[in-house]
Amino acid sequence: MKHQMIQDLHIYNSLTRKKEKFIPIHENFVGMYVCGPTVYNNVHLGNCRTFISFDVVYRYLKFLGYKVRYVRNITDVGHLVDDADDGEDKIAKKAKIDRLEPMEVVQKYTLDFHNVMRQFNTLTPSIEPTATGHIIEQIEMILEIIKNGYAYEVNGSVYFDVEKYNKDYPYGELSGRKIEDLIANTRELDGQDEKRNPLDFALWKNASDEHLMKWPSPWGLGFPGWHLECSAMSTKYLGEKFDIHGGGMDLKFPHHECEIAQGTASNQCTPVNYWMHGNMLTLNGKKMSKSTGNSILPHELFTGENDFMEKPFSPMVVRFFMMQAQYRSTLDFTSEALLAAEKGYIKLMNALNLLDTLPASENSSQDVGKMIQSFYDAMNDDFNTPILVANLFEAVKYINNITTGKEQIKKEDLNQLSTEMKGFVFDVLGLKNEEENHGNNRLEKIMNLVLDLRQEARARKDWETSDKIRDGLKDAGIIVKDSKEGSTWEVR
Repeated sequence: MKHQMIQDLHIYNSLTRKKEKFIPIHENFVGMYVCGPTVYNNVHLGNCRTFISFDVVYRYLKFLGYKVRYVRNITDVGHLVDDADDGEDKIAKKAKIDRLEPMEVVQKYTLDFHNVMRQFNTLTPSIEPTATGHIIEQIEMILEIIKNGYAYEVNGSVYFDVEKYNKDYPYGELSGRKIEDLIANTRELDGQDEKRNPLDFALWKNASDEHLMKWPSPWGLGFPGWHLECSAMSTKYLGEKFDIHGGGMDLKFPHHECEIAQGTASNQCTPVNYWMHGNMLTLNGKKMSKSTGNSILPHELFTGENDFMEKPFSPMVVRFFMMQAQYRSTLDFTSEALLAAEKGYIKLMNALNLLDTLPASENSSQDVGKMIQSFYDAMNDDFNTPILVANLFEAVKYINNITTGKEQIKKEDLNQLSTEMKGFVFDVLGLKNEEENHGNNRLEKIMNLVLDLRQEARARKDWETSDKIRDGLKDAGIIVKDSKEGSTWEVR
């Protein structure tokens, strides 16, 4: 393992409601599953925060030297509009509205999701399975649950028997709900009378003739329940028991509660060791909601085409802003907060650029090893990115003081600080230096102007000015090459 002497990672486990030392099932290997998007619409900012949070988890585990299999699914069938067992499939409903094939809807919004994730510089997961690509595995899991006595079939639909399961295993453990309270708070819904108990949930739903998405099964034509896909796919790719399962806090009940029940009922063991849940975003102090108009999409943030922000904000500034709250805390998006994050981001990038130009001294005026240790301590405390950012800015202050001669650093410490700071900023937090790109864009414009002036001098046969420009650029490390097609340049 890399960084063995400074690795003691603790994760807040939603199941036990406490921080626990992370001990993987298999040494040096981590299996992690995160619930992905239901691709019936543009991915919203709250979902983005969840995926960025688990991108940081993935990155840090890799940074520590673990081999990580990261599975994040695409829900392309089975998620009904009320998140329960009633109503239309979200994708089928969207397909009818837009007069498209369901898979056209899936393709459109999967591409949108991937594009947004790419802009946020998230790493692609090891495996990104789809629900429709794993119908066979889902049917097999249902058969196993029926065989073990925890499900029943009615009129071509199959339901999980929550009450029977609860006699052998605790249902509601993850969300902290007692089955007696859940039963007391439920009511019979229209069309739900085929269930033995209102708490029972669908593993397979019988499809009506007009239903767009359906597959043959032992119980007739139908489609899988929403909760089932994650259990089937996580088991297939990570095993009956794996290390980490993540998702948004809104999925804790019923989705993740049902996943635990399905995994336990089919395999006779709890499927996950560490449950992790990210918190929600608010916008100007209020819950983000399309229905109230208090919502903003990622591209609206990037382009500035919204009614909430003073100006556009780049993907890296938004990502950096998200790092300033711990993943389990709520985060409020405001124009003022993003403006402050933009200033902080530029300050951080400028300091990283200075690292390669700092003069080395005989001694260091600060304990660089302790400074670096503070980076690990922050991330080892349940991936505490705001503390990491604060500690990085202590290092920024040190770097700026070295440039003014107020403090010193020896070469060995400088090399180590440069390696570790860049590692935490770029590899762990997943930031990119947009300031460098801006600098390149400015240089491109300047060089285009200079070469135009040189070309005008050459057209006038003013070779003295032409050569002066070429030689001056060469002294600055920029080589100009002339050809029949024109002049090109490169930095040496």
